[in-house]
Amino acid sequence: MSTIPAANAGVERIAGAFSDSGKRAALMPYLMGGFPDVATSKAIGTAYADGGADLVELGVPFSDPLADGPVIQAAGSRALAAGATVAAVLAVTSALAERLPVVLMCYSNLVLAPGVERFTADLAAAGGSGLIVPDLPLEEAGDTRAACEAAGLALVPLAAPTTPDERFDAIGAAARGFLYTVSVTGTTGERTGLTDAFADVVARAKAHTAVPVALGFGIATPEHAAAAADAGADGVIVGSRLVRAAGESADPAGAVRDVVAGMADALRA
Repeated sequence: MSTIPAANAGVERIAGAFSDSGKRAALMPYLMGGFPDVATSKAIGTAYADGGADLVELGVPFSDPLADGPVIQAAGSRALAAGATVAAVLAVTSALAERLPVVLMCYSNLVLAPGVERFTADLAAAGGSGLIVPDLPLEEAGDTRAACEAAGLALVPLAAPTTPDERFDAIGAAARGFLYTVSVTGTTGERTGLTDAFADVVARAKAHTAVPVALGFGIATPEHAAAAADAGADGVIVGSRLVRAAGESADPAGAVRDVVAGMADALRA
């Protein structure tokens, strides 16, 4: 396992969020930028911070979101129909970065279209701390990783339960900020009966990296969050449960604040 390179500004802010959370694991809710509209998505992100979030994963809506389950896909489609753009999501980044670190989740086409140097410079200028590109393979990530380093951003990779050990070593060595560890195979979405597998998944991830391990995909309840912390996860990522709560409520910010607060309480217990 390689030594982590010298920290940059985004890496340092993310590291601080993990170490200073006051919880057994840092809480990272997912937010679809521009859902149900740009202004409301800002309010939802602020509600995350008020509810006890330590970081936020901010998604950029995309027409072909291959890693996303039906709830997040539908939210992205609604955001696009409402006029959400990369620039609008970067404006959300700027608003939320005043409260907590923002890690942008964006598919590779949107990064490559303007060029990786311009995209990462714009994200850093907006106050972002990191970037997740779920459809960018390790072998093709060199230019994006270099651009992130130059801009002071963490390029956060994903690893799945099916990742072979040799490849897991390479992903873990390249990870910056944290390692996004997928708890199950498949796309995002709420699931039941996950917690028995958490310990094995987390232990395997920790054996392959020196950065914090954040567990995501399928975590939907305070009990899931607590089980992830019990299993040794350094962070817990919650997505579809919150997107669904925002979409079903007449008061999206209030609804998600309550859900996040429940997750935060479980992680403090």
